[in-house]
Amino acid sequence: MTSPSEPAVVLGAVTVVMAAVALLLALSRRKQVRRCREMDAALKSAEARTRSAESRTDDAEAREERFRAEVSHLVSARLPALKLNLISSHHPVPGLLHEKTAGPEDAELLDSVLTRVSEIVLTERRRVDAAARAALRGASQDSQALSYRLQSELDALQREFTGSRQLTHRMLAADHLNEQNLRLIQRTAIVCGAWPGHVRKDTYVAELVTGASSRLRGFDRIKINSRIASNVGIVGRAAEPVAVACAELMANALEHSRDDLAVDVSLIQTGNGNVSITVDDAGKGMTAEAAARGVRLVSADSQDVMLTELGDPPSQGFVAIGRLVADYGFHVSVDNPSPYGGVRAVVTIPPNLLASIDEEAEPPSAMAPQAAVAPKAERRPSAATETATATETPADDEKSRASAPDGADGLPQRRRRGPAATTGGLTVPSYRAPDPERSRKAWSEFQDGLEGGRTDSDSEETQ
Repeated sequence: MTSPSEPAVVLGAVTVVMAAVALLLALSRRKQVRRCREMDAALKSAEARTRSAESRTDDAEAREERFRAEVSHLVSARLPALKLNLISSHHPVPGLLHEKTAGPEDAELLDSVLTRVSEIVLTERRRVDAAARAALRGASQDSQALSYRLQSELDALQREFTGSRQLTHRMLAADHLNEQNLRLIQRTAIVCGAWPGHVRKDTYVAELVTGASSRLRGFDRIKINSRIASNVGIVGRAAEPVAVACAELMANALEHSRDDLAVDVSLIQTGNGNVSITVDDAGKGMTAEAAARGVRLVSADSQDVMLTELGDPPSQGFVAIGRLVADYGFHVSVDNPSPYGGVRAVVTIPPNLLASIDEEAEPPSAMAPQAAVAPKAERRPSAATETATATETPADDEKSRASAPDGADGLPQRRRRGPAATTGGLTVPSYRAPDPERSRKAWSEFQDGLEGGRTDSDSEETQ
């Protein structure tokens, strides 16, 4: 056997080397391809992240732009509207500028700004209002006390001294002016949280309403018609508050009707025991908005009205009535039209604020209106009475008259034919017949107070 030649060995070695190199090259190429694929994937991922970041940047910039616009809208439009809305609810507060695109967090944040500003403003307004009320209440109470002292002095002057007719007339005019001034001061004090400032004893309803009308300019236009029993009065703790409420309602009626038109005031006691004081005017009436506001102010549930909400000039009458209604328990309604096209205001006094006054011990004022004569109730005989009457014969009638029991003194007694008639369950008010002697005495005393001594003064003037 022959040994391979050297060239063949070399060729074989070269071939093996070349195969190994080729294998290494192939492995290297595969590795490079895999690396290239990984680098390409990484590049694509980086590009995607870049695009996502750019998108988020654009969204953030757009959101920032919208938020800036919303903040600008909040400052320029919503906050000024909130200021007006806190004064009157008729001024609405606009919403967000971009409600559909605004995020819930942004909307909640911006709305919380309005809420917080509203709370701060209301708190500050209440603090300022309370300070103003305290200052005004103190000044009003001082002025009210001085007016009461002036009233006492004028009353003493009228009782203790007599002068000429002109002087007496001027003193009465000054007393009336002081009454009007006292009513305005008292109303302001009540609006500011003070009590009425005057304590009365149990007072007749008719006398109280008459006294309330005397506090007003134009009181002669008020026509009072009483249909209640003359002994019905109001307990002392509620007499002055009811008088203040009646005076304010009558003043409102006088102010909103022509000077040549009368204001009708009716007093009636209803079947459930309440006493109703109705004030009817012939003015233009109130709009639905004014009526709703009036109902809200005179109700006992709305006592958070601030001085800045009373208008310019301030309308204090309904607010004062509302405070008295809340404190003393009577009721006032102002939302009904009167028969003359104006406003009907009704003061309803419950039975727990009423009292029966002894007319002999406390005779009513001669100036108080007398109760109207109660209409005669139609007496309807019952069926049994009709049957008995129909079957009664003249002989029976003579027999019954003959057998009628007599009194102890022998005088015949009146027989009751049937039950007393009623008017549908309502109590007919009793009528107090005028006492000529009492009226003569009261007017004589009044005339003596006015005319006493004038004869001498007139004589002196004549001389």
